[in-house]
Amino acid sequence: MKQNSALRLAAAGAALALLSGAASAQDFHGFSPTGFSGEMLPAENLMAMVEQAASVSPPRNGEQYVIAFANLQRDIPFAALVEQSIIENAEAAGVELVVADNRLDGATALANAESFINRNVDYVIEFQTDANFGATIMQKMGEVGIGVTAIDIPMPGATFFGANNPRSGYMGGVYLGQAAIAKFGADKVKEGYFILGDLPQSGAVPAMRTGGQLAGFLAAVEGFPEDHVIVIDTKNTLEESFAQTNNVLGRIPDGVPIMATAINDQASTGILRAVKQGGREDDLIVVGMGADENETMVNEPAFVASVGYFPERYGNFLIPMAFAELAGIDLPPAVLQTHVMVDNGNICEFYPDFPCTDGAGMALNFPQAAFEQHLAEIRASPEMADSIELIPTE
Repeated sequence: MKQNSALRLAAAGAALALLSGAASAQDFHGFSPTGFSGEMLPAENLMAMVEQAASVSPPRNGEQYVIAFANLQRDIPFAALVEQSIIENAEAAGVELVVADNRLDGATALANAESFINRNVDYVIEFQTDANFGATIMQKMGEVGIGVTAIDIPMPGATFFGANNPRSGYMGGVYLGQAAIAKFGADKVKEGYFILGDLPQSGAVPAMRTGGQLAGFLAAVEGFPEDHVIVIDTKNTLEESFAQTNNVLGRIPDGVPIMATAINDQASTGILRAVKQGGREDDLIVVGMGADENETMVNEPAFVASVGYFPERYGNFLIPMAFAELAGIDLPPAVLQTHVMVDNGNICEFYPDFPCTDGAGMALNFPQAAFEQHLAEIRASPEMADSIELIPTE
């Protein structure tokens, strides 16, 4: 059953708001860490931020702020959208932007961080995947007094901006389970297999996303045999996801449903392509994570939905956050986005270049009580003790 327009428009507005663990209602030239619309602020607002920040923390070169951005990997669609939004905001603010490519590699991220320090930049925005290098990078930044915002993968001492990992993952898993039951029937689904594309190298916080995907799916498909869950290491790429799915596809009997989701849309697409190549497309249903491979979702019948992250708006938050910290304004330790399901029934409301299809999509029946129990289990986990502020309360 398709969502009605009022519900979908309300969800769209919620998707562009922010949640934080420690709310600060202070307005900084149109930006606040909570309740911000997500629209790019006018250039005059951004330049006013720069002026206020410079009165507190003058540019290190004595002339103009230099903001550095180390991207996850520049040719990944999600990361490319994040980068473009940061560029647009930096240009509007009239500051210099230095961009580097972390290439999904911790050692490269460390080298980039050292180059930023040598460049004497004023602030760094980090998007890097290897949790093992986060502490070293932050130690070096701390030694020279450079502030950092970390995107999606936390770094100790950095302000965190990014996904509400438990909720976004849980939403995607629940949607996948409910959509699979609608397509195959509950009994048939329980004969099938669930492929989950993981990213272990990024540590416990992103693991809340894939853990949520599994927990949400199992909540939606009661009695699903847990030995029918296949977890693969995608390494955050389509190519690795494709290769690993090829390796496990032979373990799945012919004719049974294949339900799949992964850490991002690219890894989900890799699973889809491998299953298609294996001649099993009719058995497949996929839910993505990020809603940044929309052509795939529109053109591939098996790719039924994705959880919206809106990377094209990240810079609208990240550049004001950098200026706020340079201006001496305390931000909460974590700023978490709200997410919505994007499918062919509502895609035009979020991405107007893509038409909505009448009758497509379905309303998500979200099991709030089960989700809150899932959150309680995460909070009780010893490995999350150092990241408790990144776990939402509901």
